[in-house]
Amino acid sequence: MADPRAVRAVLLAGGEGQRMGPLGAGRLKPLVPYGGACRLIDFSLANARASGLSEVLLLSQYEERLLMDDLHRVWNAEPGFRVHFGPYDSAYRGRELPAELPRRTWPLERGTADALIRKAEFIFTDGVEDVLVLHADHVYRYDYGPLVAAHRASGAALTVAYQRIDRRWVHLFGMVRFDAGGRLTEFAEKPENPTSDLVFAAFCVFDAAVLHRYLTLLDGTDWQHDISRDVIPAMLAAGEHIRGHEVHGHWEDIGTVERYHRAHLALAAGPPAPLPVERMPWTVRPGVGRRRVADAPGVRGSVIPADLVNAGQVADSVLFPGVRIGAGARVRRSVVLPGAVIPPDADIDGAVVLEDGHIQHVAEGVSA
Repeated sequence: MADPRAVRAVLLAGGEGQRMGPLGAGRLKPLVPYGGACRLIDFSLANARASGLSEVLLLSQYEERLLMDDLHRVWNAEPGFRVHFGPYDSAYRGRELPAELPRRTWPLERGTADALIRKAEFIFTDGVEDVLVLHADHVYRYDYGPLVAAHRASGAALTVAYQRIDRRWVHLFGMVRFDAGGRLTEFAEKPENPTSDLVFAAFCVFDAAVLHRYLTLLDGTDWQHDISRDVIPAMLAAGEHIRGHEVHGHWEDIGTVERYHRAHLALAAGPPAPLPVERMPWTVRPGVGRRRVADAPGVRGSVIPADLVNAGQVADSVLFPGVRIGAGARVRRSVVLPGAVIPPDADIDGAVVLEDGHIQHVAEGVSA
């Protein structure tokens, strides 16, 4: 990436995970385990590090102490890359976790744009020309370098990443349209009747000065405090130069437990998997190997860890490290989270098994 020092990467990680049911209860959505290898938030951080960025600014408010402690342990232990914690960052400059944090003196953010406003002093600093906005609940591996390079070469005020998908799913995302020259002509958040099969991939690059100006103009007005619902539409209406950058390869928004479950079934069904476990960041018990097994005694078509203790049958599932399967138990089309113990003779199908053994039946849409 050319001159990464002029790029300020910010990571929006404010989700509570309410739509994830028991899977999201008692935990931050960004820390939901994924793929037998990592947590949702780790994808954007791994992408940033691999793209040559040395730092990402965390924008969060919900249970932020828990999130910062976790990210500091996982991502700030080695030199060359770190997560910056804004007004709390000085407390995390040592290796040990801080005993206490500075008292909050700023209001809680009400949306993604508010998060940028409240942390503006850490974003719009000397030398920052572009702001790369990332989210913490998307599954993909991507080099942001070409996106930033294309943005700078075009002189655009904003460049949005987009992907082409089946039109029947567009209503779940932000729909985009472009003219023949590649300029954005329409941006509609979750449209009822989509007119395009292109969707906003939820990461983008702003010209820092332009973004700061629009945040200042919108702050204090009657708005929804959101980048997709306020900032981008305002820029489009004002005739700003906004371009698109197509994202190829696997990209997935994990918004509900149903999507979470479906993505894991696709991973287990490989090859080719949409995003094989080998390409994921390994942050959950990284010293434990894991692989997809097509057909072996007790395991068929599943992603399993090297430390699996299995006295039953596993099929079409994704298992995390530390899992134990009791004698005679059957696990099918399921996700089993780290350290979960499946009792003998259990019959589990179409479920997410939480760390404490709680079973969330996805197919029926209920938990037990």
